[in-house]
Amino acid sequence: MRKRLSLLLVPLLAAATLVSVGAPATAHPAKPFPTRIALPNGFTPEGLTIGRGTTVFVSSILDGAVWRGDLRTGHGSVLIPGTPGTDKAGIKLDPRGRLWTADFSGGGASVYDADTGAKLAHYQFTDVPGSYVNDLVITQRAVYFTDSARQVLYVVPLGPGGRLPAPTAVRVLQLSGPAATPDVYHNGIVALPDGDLLVAQMLSGQLVRVDPRTGGSRLVDLGGYSVERADGLVLRGHTLYVIRNLTNVVAVVRMNAGYTAGVVQREITGPQLRSPATGDLLGSALYVVNGRFDVEPTPSTDYDIVRLPA
Repeated sequence: MRKRLSLLLVPLLAAATLVSVGAPATAHPAKPFPTRIALPNGFTPEGLTIGRGTTVFVSSILDGAVWRGDLRTGHGSVLIPGTPGTDKAGIKLDPRGRLWTADFSGGGASVYDADTGAKLAHYQFTDVPGSYVNDLVITQRAVYFTDSARQVLYVVPLGPGGRLPAPTAVRVLQLSGPAATPDVYHNGIVALPDGDLLVAQMLSGQLVRVDPRTGGSRLVDLGGYSVERADGLVLRGHTLYVIRNLTNVVAVVRMNAGYTAGVVQREITGPQLRSPATGDLLGSALYVVNGRFDVEPTPSTDYDIVRLPA
């Protein structure tokens, strides 16, 4: 019986040996995304948007350069070289692979091919001295821009299929209500599911809802919480991230069903935040670009993107 059992076990052991030899090696865990990505020294960033996959774009408020990088590797290079006098603030990527930039002190906006960096269009909104075209949001029908020095929004209507319109198609939407209050410094802007727009008032520390058809507005009730120094806004579902630059805080706000009020759930802060300008979401992470507005920019000043748990 013992000999018979031994003979029966031989093929089983051989089969086990073959399975063991042929089994793939244990896979190594994926390398985590970097928590900090260095930008070129002296870049002076202001806008950030995440594109296809893990591609990220950052605009410079110094000379209008646009840097393109990879959030997975942390590597990147300048896609659009800077030119003195063409400072850029907000930047967004549309579904058709076009980069839109708010041309800050230039009073207009530019559109680029996100793959090649080629300029596709330019829209001039105003020649009024002291205007600051700061941030933008892209919807299915139009692109809306804030002006931090004026109580208006600039509107670029999109044609069928998102076609770029002629330069003469742009219009100025005069604001009314609390959005028309002088010296509030309109900054970040996002679109709400019902079509209204949400705009940050950086100096008054308030958020306003704007009707994009009439320009009428109303305050959002934050229960007395001030979003002073609110720069960038990022919205996912009913969670709003308010990136407050010189306070080094990201306020996480839970909006109600109608987006008329919100409750601050928590504040994200820490030494990794150095006057954050704006950000964007990828999965469970919020990527924020540090503008370092509290220091004098020099060619050797370091700048970066930091990864935060959303």
